[in-house]
This record gives sequence, structure tokens and C-alpha cells, in this order.
Amino acid sequence: MLRHILKTVILVLLAFGYSYGQEEQELAYIYYKQGEYDKAAEIYKKLSTDKRFASVIHAEYVAVLFKLRDYDTAEKFIKAQIGRYGNMVSYRADLAEVYENSGRKDLAAREFDKLIDEAAGSETKLQELMNFLYRNQKLELLVKLILKDREVTKNPHKLDTWLAPTYNLLNMKDKMIEEVLGYGRRSGNPDYVKATIQDAFTTEEEIIFIENLLLSRIQNEPNDTFYPEILIWWYAQKGDFSRAFIQARSLDKRLNQGGSKMLELAYQSYASKDFKNSARMYQYIMDEYPNGEYYPYARTWMIKSKEEVVKNTYPIENEAITDLISQYKLLISDLGNNIKTAEATRNMALLQAFYLHDYSEAIRTLETVIKSTQNNPRFRDQCKLDMGDIYILMDQPWESTLLYMQVEKSQKEDNLGEIARLKNAKLQYYTGQFELSKDILDILKKATSKEISNDAMQLSLLIEDNTGLDTSETAMARFSKVDLLIFQNKYEESIRVLDTLYKTYKAHSLADEILWLRANTLLKVNRIDEAVSDLNIILDQYATDILADDALYLLAKVTEENLKDKAKAMELYRRILTDFPGSIFNAQARVRFRELRGDYVN
Repeated sequence: MLRHILKTVILVLLAFGYSYGQEEQELAYIYYKQGEYDKAAEIYKKLSTDKRFASVIHAEYVAVLFKLRDYDTAEKFIKAQIGRYGNMVSYRADLAEVYENSGRKDLAAREFDKLIDEAAGSETKLQELMNFLYRNQKLELLVKLILKDREVTKNPHKLDTWLAPTYNLLNMKDKMIEEVLGYGRRSGNPDYVKATIQDAFTTEEEIIFIENLLLSRIQNEPNDTFYPEILIWWYAQKGDFSRAFIQARSLDKRLNQGGSKMLELAYQSYASKDFKNSARMYQYIMDEYPNGEYYPYARTWMIKSKEEVVKNTYPIENEAITDLISQYKLLISDLGNNIKTAEATRNMALLQAFYLHDYSEAIRTLETVIKSTQNNPRFRDQCKLDMGDIYILMDQPWESTLLYMQVEKSQKEDNLGEIARLKNAKLQYYTGQFELSKDILDILKKATSKEISNDAMQLSLLIEDNTGLDTSETAMARFSKVDLLIFQNKYEESIRVLDTLYKTYKAHSLADEILWLRANTLLKVNRIDEAVSDLNIILDQYATDILADDALYLLAKVTEENLKDKAKAMELYRRILTDFPGSIFNAQARVRFRELRGDYVN
């Protein structure tokens, strides 16, 4: 009985002592985190003599002693730990770190070399030392360790996913990319390669380096498909669809892909608004696979691409629009009036309405295609949205609202419903119903489509900044009406109103928006010098505002395409890269700059 009581008392005392030690440990840790290293060291020193806590507090105690530069105490403690627990790699690495921090560099180097020799080939020691070196940012030694392990195990690719990011941290991009490409190719994991190089290669020099490296790999290994696929993706990411097309064309012919990959790339080019190159890609599919399954789509989208080129080349000639309509009619005649040509019919109707102002014919065309695609409610509703737009052209906003609301209701689970809601918000804006418009836009800020969300955010911000208690809504009402005139393609009338607005509201928060709208409208009627003047005013007087990079990119394009001043255009494109490093126009600016410099040969 007495022995049982004594045993219980001992256990209670031990538990109490352990609980007390835990409290001490927690207090020391608080001091450590607060930077009160002397107080933390005093507690840790007591705990370090207790085997139950020595290993638990090891990392924090060593860190505290390093902060205090008390290397003698650190050395004694670590040697005691090694004596207790044997030659643990991490403890010996801590000792080498003490030698290094206390000025004994040669001794530290010898110790690390010993550890590397011992760890290489031993998986447990290897992982422990790798973690230590990475944690303490001894990256050169980490590289040395991995290379030594490769040598010992005779595995030249081992730990490549460790070595690649380490090389990147050391800014050794050439070695890093070798590891990345090697791993990606062996594992069949191009996504790893893409994610890594997209983040790591950002400067002009780095971009040229990675392109030249991939090109050399393709030349040296002409039968390999991994490198050209990566290069095509890389060019597309950088907005360089001209060279992406060259590589995709070569790969398509070699592998007889039937145009499937080219179709994907063409759509990327179209979505990125590089319509000239998307037209080239669609034309390639048509030429190479006239009997292929993608022919109808390629032909439709080729005309769509040409249509976008025409619509963005000012002034827009009626003859060019008539020619596009003829191409659509020929397509429908050749392939029949069916779901494959429905998109072409819809595009034709929009050209009839927006550019030839033949509203009745456009609506009849849409009604015809709706009847032929009754089994496709989404396409039907897309046509309804188009009809709503046409009613705006006809100054019948009530009809437009009804159609937008119908689509919003029937497509509420689809992003088409969000498009309908955005169109309705814009219609309320055009007609001066700013509060209602903003209410809709604020909901659309959370839209699933990033493009819709961004459009909603921009228009909401425009309304918020120029209405309310702190500003007169008169300016905004007049501005929104001229925005409607531009939507209706009434350019000359729009310019006259904008001239008056700018004279009246030079000091208003809308001034830069008025200049931006006028510059874009002047370009549409081929009044280039006046447009350039407005863009320069934005850059001179509103250089820190949201439209500055838009104005600079547009000025560069006009200088290149309209003024034919190659040197000046190159200077402007370079300014985008240097003055606006976060601009959405960086990719296009870089490609255009390099094209003008003569880097590309098609």
C-alpha cells in the first residue's frame, strides 16, 4: 500500500514538473517572438539541462543565441546535444553554422563538406540536410548537395524539381531552365514547365533567351514534339501569334493533326484581338483541310476575323462591309442554312444594321436564323440580344429593354444572362438613369466572366465619380448621350457634341474621358492629327490617371499604322514597357516593338 502511494506521489511530482517545464517553454517562446532575447535565453538555458526539453527547445534556443551572438554558449549547447543524441545531421549543421557565424569560415566549410559527403546517397540524411540548407537559405550548398547525390546515385536527373527553383533563387536561369525542361519532357508534364517559365522569365533579355533556347532544341531534335508545343504556348502567352502560327503550322503538317490544334490557337488569337493572324490560321485550315470537319467553322471565323480587321481600320468603307456580307452569303449558299452557318448569318445581320443601317433587313435576317435554330435556345437568345442592340440604333430603347430582360430571365444560369444584364445597365446609362444603371452594375462586379466584371466595374466607377452630391449630373447626362451616339455610329455628330463638352468641362473630372472618347471617334473618321493631339493632351495633363496607358498604346499604334513613323512608334512602345510595367498592353507593345525592330521573319 505504501509503495503504491509513493509511486503515485512520484508520478504526480513528475507530471507537475513537466507541466511547469511546458509553462517555462511557452514563456520563453513569447519572449523570443517579442525580441526579448536575453529573457528568452535565460529560460532556455535552464530548460536545456533537462533531457525532456533539450530537443524540444533546440531550434528556438539556437536562434536566440545567434541573435545575441553568443556563439560560445551555442557551441557548447549543440555539442552537448550531439553527445546526447548522436551525430544528427541537423545538429552538426547547426554547429557548422556556429563556426561560420563566429568567423571560423574554413572550419565551417569543412564541416558542411563532410555533411554533404555523408548525406549524398543516404535518403534520410539527404532530406534532413536539404531541409536545413533550404531553411537557412544556404542555396549554393544545397546545389552542391544535390549534385553530389546525383553523382553518388548515378542518377543525373534526381531532385530536379528541387534544383530548378534553387537555381531560380540564385538567378541562374540558364541552369534552372535545363532542369525544368528535362523534368517536363521526361514526366510528360508540360503544365509544370509552362507555370515555371511564365513566372521566371519576364524581362526582355530573359524572354529572348528562352525563345532562342527552345528554337535551338527544336532544330537539334526535329522529331520531338515537346519543345515546339511549349514554344507555341509561349508565343501565344506573349501575344506573339505570328510566330506561334509558324510553329503550329510546321507541327500540324508533321503530325497531320487535321487542324485541331491550329483551330485552338486561331481562337486564342481572335480572343486576343489579333485578327490578322487569326484570319491567317483559319485560312490555313481551309486550304489544308477543305473536306475536314473544321472547314465550316474555319471559314466562318476567317470571315469574322477579316470583319474585325475592316471594322478596326478607319475610315470604314461601305464597300468593304458589302464585300464581307457577300462572303457570308456565299458561305451560307455553299454550306446550307443550318447550325454550322448560323453564326455567319448572325454576323451578316449585324453588319447590315450597324454599318449599312438597313435595320429592317437585319431584323428579318435574325428572325430567319432563329427559326432555323429552334433547338438551340442559347443561340436564339444571343440573336435576341442582337435585336435589342438594333432597336437602340433605331431609337427604340423600350423594345431593347424587353428583349434584354427576356434573355436575362431565360439564361440566368449562363453568362449570356450576365451579358443581357450588362447591356440593360448600359441602356439605362445611355438614357440618363444613372442610379438604376449603377445598381445593376454593382451586382455585375461579381459576374463569373472577368470581362463582364471589369466592364461593370469601369462603368460603375465612371458613374460614381461623376454623379452625386459632389458633382453636377448635367455633364454626365450629356456625356452618356454622346456615348449613345457613338454606339449608333453617328460619328460626326458625336465629335461636334464632344467639342462642346470639352470646352465646357475642361476642369471637370470627365475631361480626360471626353478627350479619350473624342480621340477614338476622330480616328474613325480619319482625322488623325486631331486624334493624336487629344492623346498627347491626355499624356501631358493626365499622366497619372487610369487612361494614360490606353492613350499611350493607341498613340503608338496610330504612329505606326497611320503616320508610318517607325522610329517614333518604337519609342512609344518602349515607353509602355518602362513607364507602365503593369499595363495590360505590355504583351502587345513588346511584340510590336520587336516586329518594328526586325526580330521576326515569317
